[in-house]
Amino acid sequence: MTFWILIALMALAVTCLLLLALLRGRAGQTPAAAFDLQVYRDQLKGVDRDLARGVIAEGDAERIRSEISRRILAADTQMQAEVDGAGQPRNLTTLVAGGVAVIVIAGAFFMYRDMGAPGYGDLPLSLRVELAQEARENRPDQTRAEERMPAIPKPEIDPGYARLIEQLRETVKKRPDDLQGQILLAQHEANSGNHKAAYEAKARVIEILGTQASAQDYAEQAEMMILAAGGYVSPQAEAVLETALERDPTHGPARYYYGLSLSQTGRPDIAFRIWEETLRESPSDAPWVSAIRSQIVDLAFRAGVDYRMPDAPNPIALSGPSAEDIQAAGDMNAEEVKDMARGMVERLSERLATEGGSPPEWARLIQTLGVLGETDRARAIYAEAQQVFGNDANAIALLKAAAQTAGIDG
Repeated sequence: MTFWILIALMALAVTCLLLLALLRGRAGQTPAAAFDLQVYRDQLKGVDRDLARGVIAEGDAERIRSEISRRILAADTQMQAEVDGAGQPRNLTTLVAGGVAVIVIAGAFFMYRDMGAPGYGDLPLSLRVELAQEARENRPDQTRAEERMPAIPKPEIDPGYARLIEQLRETVKKRPDDLQGQILLAQHEANSGNHKAAYEAKARVIEILGTQASAQDYAEQAEMMILAAGGYVSPQAEAVLETALERDPTHGPARYYYGLSLSQTGRPDIAFRIWEETLRESPSDAPWVSAIRSQIVDLAFRAGVDYRMPDAPNPIALSGPSAEDIQAAGDMNAEEVKDMARGMVERLSERLATEGGSPPEWARLIQTLGVLGETDRARAIYAEAQQVFGNDANAIALLKAAAQTAGIDG
């Protein structure tokens, strides 16, 4: 009831202001002709001054006075007419004012009835959390989410590749416990856009591996489930993500998708904390970083956080060519430039071997060795980096992408 009283008082206050403006009309305002009269009087004084200084002759002064006097009489007549007609018709004004009052008050009521939420109470934080939890518990499951998905045309694939996938399916069907076969099936089903079959094959991989299944395995299964549901994180996909995070709390893709799940179910506050922490701790080249950066500002707004996203860091150079190196490169041929690149690679390689470095630096070294055609050495560096960062899933993912770019087994 208090809400309606406040709304009524606000509508009444606005209506009173409008009525006051209508009923007052233009009373007390100076007619426009009065300004003209003042100008003409000033002109008369100016004629007298010009005559006294000898600027104009007496005859010219009389003609000018006559013309100005005629204008003064016309302006005075106009001013009297404006004064007499300044008042607005009382009956019409009252009628218009009443109509405005009805439109403002009744219009506000009907608009709120249709567009607002009459009877809806305030939402304290505890109630919002409770509603979010209720929404999480009652959200659609994986099967229902997939059923609601509109029909999406499958990507066109090479007929030869399609036949190979079909042969792989038949082989795996005959040998369901073949780990390598299930791994390949999950990968190629995902490549062909058949995400449901991909996550089912990945689930079989995890089942075969048992306790040996890694956080990466669970995260990949969850990602395939989310893609099959059109980006929606179902309770089943969230459970898989939780398992991945139990095995590795720092796993980047799992943290991203888990934050997405919370964002979809009314907890942008928790989702923001997860994404912000993930963004700070992840390598700048990590695939999930760009996904977070594209959404975190909006998520922060929904969470009520004043957040300014940090600038994207520049890619880490090998060892940073000096100004002299850059100037010298302009006078080099292709082979000399390649030798200079090898020199920078050697400096970085030596520093990583003696002092260590960040995952992006190791990844950049692997990529550059691939570009230079030194694939054997790139492979050896990749193996060494895997040992150095064996417990860091984010670093391993970055190194794997670098190895694939370098053309070596990732």
